[in-house]
Amino acid sequence: MAKPVLLQPRGLIFDCDGTLADTMPLHWRAWHLITQRYGLHFPEDRFYSLGGVPARDILKLLAQEQGRSLDHIAVAHEKEETYLATLAEIEPIHAVVDIARAHAGRIPMAVASGGTEKIINLVLERLEIRHLFKAVVTSEMVTNQKPAPDIFLEAARRIGVPAESCRAYEDTDLGLRAIRAAGMEAVDVRELIQDAPNPKPSHGG
Repeated sequence: MAKPVLLQPRGLIFDCDGTLADTMPLHWRAWHLITQRYGLHFPEDRFYSLGGVPARDILKLLAQEQGRSLDHIAVAHEKEETYLATLAEIEPIHAVVDIARAHAGRIPMAVASGGTEKIINLVLERLEIRHLFKAVVTSEMVTNQKPAPDIFLEAARRIGVPAESCRAYEDTDLGLRAIRAAGMEAVDVRELIQDAPNPKPSHGG
């Protein structure tokens, strides 16, 4: 049974990549370079289907599937450094950032991202919105990643709001599954972006 819509959520939680920040094409550019460098097969459609999964986990999966010996932690750092070179190109997804700005100071808010703490904070600072959020929860802070609910439950805990009283925003099917598993109201930002004036396509994250 679908979770009823909260008329007045007590907390808001946002994914970052593809939700607050238009970063997914930039992530794909970095992934394409790295997977070519290491001879890994990683088509673009699969990249988008794995939106929200940490880079280290994706690399471990690809290496196992393709019978490759790979230091997935080291290569994940290499991918992050390649992506960081594009930081100046990152733009906000206005339809979602506007929601966060409208609620700032009224109810507690958090970011729940499969990215790393260093990079997500840099992205939020680049967009000048880090101050809007009471907490930023990233992949290093939980054991089980999306579509497990852990990262959203931890975000709710850090802002002091019961999960069932939170509304959360995501742009991937994996992320939306995680939100619903946490017992929160889920908002698919792909629909918000589509309805916005001059919408930008969202590719997941």
